[in-house]
Amino acid sequence: MSRDEFSEMRAFLEVARERSFTRAAAKLGVTRSALSHTVRALEERLGIRLLSRTTRDVAPTAAGERLVECIEPHFESIAAEISAIGALRDKPAGHIRIVFRPRLPAFLRDYPDIKVELIADNGFTNIVERQFDAGVRLGEAIARDMVAVRIGPDVRYAVVGSPDYFGRHSTPSSPQELTNHKCINLRLPTLGAIYAWEFNKDAHEFSVRVDGQLTLNNIEPALDAALDGIGLAYAPKDLVQPYLESGQLQEVLADWCPTFQGYHLYYPSRRNPSPAFSAFVEAFRYRSK
Repeated sequence: MSRDEFSEMRAFLEVARERSFTRAAAKLGVTRSALSHTVRALEERLGIRLLSRTTRDVAPTAAGERLVECIEPHFESIAAEISAIGALRDKPAGHIRIVFRPRLPAFLRDYPDIKVELIADNGFTNIVERQFDAGVRLGEAIARDMVAVRIGPDVRYAVVGSPDYFGRHSTPSSPQELTNHKCINLRLPTLGAIYAWEFNKDAHEFSVRVDGQLTLNNIEPALDAALDGIGLAYAPKDLVQPYLESGQLQEVLADWCPTFQGYHLYYPSRRNPSPAFSAFVEAFRYRSK
């Protein structure tokens, strides 16, 4: 299926679901006239009318209903897989700074002729397309055709809030109770979606979509908001540990919070890497004590 055919099918499906060109156009982020043109192009290509249009209503024809029944499950499956993959690619960031900082000064000192450029981007970036030498992601999110080198230990997440917040709100005893709390949301830059907090207990993995007054696109401002008592934050344990030790933050739901594979340096397979790149990989390779 070509890109145009895929766009036509998706456009038709949204109109059939919404029973309205106006609502479907708003959902797809296109103009009503552009959407109407796309659906008409599909009908002309198939040689059959798929939608009955009146001044008040839009409804699928018999052929349209049959097409909806055929393609809708596939689009739902695609959307579910994209959401799942996006969740892996876009784990809340911030821990990378801890991984790089301890070893970067020594590397630059030992290799004064090597210049290093680090790009901080919470989104999912195609390192081949952007011509980056390497990228950093959690282990679960690395494509199989990439070489992966672990650069840090496993990452455990934590739900935290300030003493002031817990002075005004009860302590949640399960992740489901987070729906009764003010939580600080993170919007994933790649998909534009709100990140659902992930939990794991007794080999049962699940996510909870939390709610609150504040949505951000980076972990560090979320921690600042938690410190200010605005709500609960979900962040790597290493990032919040100093605040836990100082008493500025308190951890809850510790038994439910998951541990992810540590951060990895990943890059396309290459037969003859430069000496500079090989030195960089070896310097940042994680070696457990």
